[in-house]
Amino acid sequence: MIDLTDVHPRLVQPEFVTRRPLPPDELDKLSRHILALKKKLNAVILAHNYQVPEIQDVADFVGDSLGLSQQAAKTSADVIVFCGVHFMAETAKILNPNKIVILPDKDAGCSLEESCPAPKLKALQDTNPNFYTVTYINCSAEVKALSDVICTSGNAVKIVNASPKDRDLLFVPDENLGAWVMEQTGRKMTLWRGSCYAHVEFTHAGIVKIRQEYPNAPVVAHPECTKAVRMLADEVCSTEKMVEYCKRSAARQIIIATEAGMIHRLRRECPDKVFIPAPTGSCRCNECKFMKMNTLEKLYDCMIDLAPRVELPPEIIRRARLPIERMLEISARPIENAG
Repeated sequence: MIDLTDVHPRLVQPEFVTRRPLPPDELDKLSRHILALKKKLNAVILAHNYQVPEIQDVADFVGDSLGLSQQAAKTSADVIVFCGVHFMAETAKILNPNKIVILPDKDAGCSLEESCPAPKLKALQDTNPNFYTVTYINCSAEVKALSDVICTSGNAVKIVNASPKDRDLLFVPDENLGAWVMEQTGRKMTLWRGSCYAHVEFTHAGIVKIRQEYPNAPVVAHPECTKAVRMLADEVCSTEKMVEYCKRSAARQIIIATEAGMIHRLRRECPDKVFIPAPTGSCRCNECKFMKMNTLEKLYDCMIDLAPRVELPPEIIRRARLPIERMLEISARPIENAG
């Protein structure tokens, strides 16, 4: 039983949750209490790059799906606090079935996950016994359990290159990422018709316009963007590789075509550069509404309550763990041995 008697009492009442932004003094106080509570619980706070800045600032690790999976796999913490969307917390639970895994908002979902229900995937798999299913991590635990290997945007090319040459590849659920991987690898794949609703808001016309405004600024785009956007980009890569690219780049200004939360991390790690959010057709629609459901107040509340918790049936955990571990093993190989 975890003793919380010397931790600050609940700060967040239901009506407080919608208060954003917090005044600086309340933000500082709440952040300090979260850090104290983390120590008391022996917890680790994992945050995706798309989380709000104040969550990123109290997290132990901020990264993309691959980095978060790797951190979840090796943590010695008793409690994993996952600040992201539901499928990410599920991944942490799959890799740590005996640990407590909590997330600030249980309803933080994903349009990609919703696009690929497990029964529909199983029905498609049944049409071709030779399918080898490569599944983007943005999916439910049930879909992972039906998969041969999981991938992230950061390792998808490596995973596909390592896939059996005598199998018909089925890539789910992001067709834009899948199409980009086919371009990089030359491997033909059947693509599931799914997309990230935030990334498809970036348009060819919008990128052309912003490049005219900032002619010396390279464009960095996430592979979940459409081909019309990717073809205009100077670099197409995962969010983690965006950080690496921006650190190496000699450019003073860089245009970023991914979810807006990424800008905070880039500004923090590359303070000498100016990051320009790529425009979309409507105001703020490049923000993922699901990622932004998590707030600092909800983060504190979930740590006080140790809820909402992620729980999964043992059989789903067993089956879903195999393709995730396969991904982690392939990701750890030297690049020259990935084929």
